[in-house]
Amino acid sequence: MNYYFTGLIILALTILALFVEPAYPRNEYLNEYGVRCGEMEISTERRDTDYNYSDSNTHEDQYLRFTYRKYLGTDCKTSKENVAIKQQLELMKMCGRVNSNPSLALNENFALLVSKCRGVTPARDNTRPSESLWDEMKDDYKKENPDIKLMGDKFIGSKKSKLKMPSKDYILPLPKPKNE
Repeated sequence: MNYYFTGLIILALTILALFVEPAYPRNEYLNEYGVRCGEMEISTERRDTDYNYSDSNTHEDQYLRFTYRKYLGTDCKTSKENVAIKQQLELMKMCGRVNSNPSLALNENFALLVSKCRGVTPARDNTRPSESLWDEMKDDYKKENPDIKLMGDKFIGSKKSKLKMPSKDYILPLPKPKNE
């Protein structure tokens, strides 16, 4: 049995494992999604041609080449606008957090982000109620049934609760021993 082939495969996989890096997630909002309008490429080429005829001529040519590639799909202006809109939407969502944290303005690593968010004040969503309907329903149920003990038995709403929190030095009763 020939083990050279198996050894080569193991060696190749080991070498491959040394150069492979993990895939890290990217922020989907701030990348450009591969938006490229076209590419301009400049290249030089040199050709040496040897003739094997009786006079043994050699011929050298040098070329300078300009190449432009235009990609098909949406036009460049629309693609760039879409990327800019996606970035602006992300900034609009995140600038409230950035502006409410004054320590970011003092950190030089966030200077660009702070400069982009300066002057952006996010609008608040006023359509949501201040208290949840569930909390209101639970408080009403507790008022109607004061003798029933519920989990988290306190009034959640803005009304003052009749239940008081025990002081910090309050000693809890010991659990009942199990009869074995």
